[in-house]
Amino acid sequence: MQKSTGKLAAGVLLALAMTGAQGAEITLKAVTAFGKDTFFSQRFNAFVAKVNAEGKGIMKIQVVGGPESMPPFEVGNAVRAGVVDLSNSTGVFHANLVPEALAMTLAEKPMAEIRANGGYALLDRIHREKANMVWLGRVSDGLEYHIYTNKKPNGSDFSGFKLRSVPVYRAFFQAVGAAPLQVPPGEVYTALERGVVDGYGWPSIGVFDLGWQEKTKYRVEPGFYNVEVSFFMNQNTWKKLDATQRAFLDKQIAWAEAQTEQDLKTASNEKARQGTAGIETVTLPAEQVNLFRAQAYEAGWKGVEQASPQYGAQLKALFSNGR
Repeated sequence: MQKSTGKLAAGVLLALAMTGAQGAEITLKAVTAFGKDTFFSQRFNAFVAKVNAEGKGIMKIQVVGGPESMPPFEVGNAVRAGVVDLSNSTGVFHANLVPEALAMTLAEKPMAEIRANGGYALLDRIHREKANMVWLGRVSDGLEYHIYTNKKPNGSDFSGFKLRSVPVYRAFFQAVGAAPLQVPPGEVYTALERGVVDGYGWPSIGVFDLGWQEKTKYRVEPGFYNVEVSFFMNQNTWKKLDATQRAFLDKQIAWAEAQTEQDLKTASNEKARQGTAGIETVTLPAEQVNLFRAQAYEAGWKGVEQASPQYGAQLKALFSNGR
């Protein structure tokens, strides 16, 4: 009897030890900064579905809300404080916490190169130090922003235009003469309708998601910058993950980043759809194109370097093509 009891106790202890080594399944509370049915949440939705399908006993993601319940510019604070564990967002929305995050939008090098040259490791460390956040990975790469308007611009001079803006391109809009206004995406349609703004900066994808094509007449070419959408995690939550959970998460992030190869084709199809919907392309004269893009990057990096004398120049060297 004593031997049997001893064997049973040993078996229980071994089972407990194995459970402890493997770790219990963790549930991550997540939020998206974009409408659940919009393009910039589609990849996140697929990621969540894949994690939940393949992560039985390891990891599960519970999406607890979107912009209808949490303003996009509050998402960074929610991740930092641990109100949520994971977000589908952009550094543009938490530049108040990590001004260096705007380097992701100014990036001219692909994410694979930024991971290889140390740029990812540096900006991830800055996020951890300044905002208790982990930059898990980037899930849009190669898409550009454009200026969209409801009145025809005169070349690259936007004097007199009121344009909806976000921090990353506010200085650029000022450089081309426009008055930038910060308007939440959910209020842009009404702002266009009422003449509060004459246009907006937005990626080549997503105009139809919000119905803005009804109030938009022109899209300016060329585009500028590199639209960034990423996954961010609360650092305390990340530290709780065991080796198996981290390896599983890394694998899922690698899958999500690989999906960005489809972005350029999607953007091309979207522009064709815009044309069909009546949005006219305004192509800047050849002699203005280089100046227009140079103004964009000069204004963008100047802002990052001013906000971060410690890291600005280093990030520029790792993320840009040396303009």
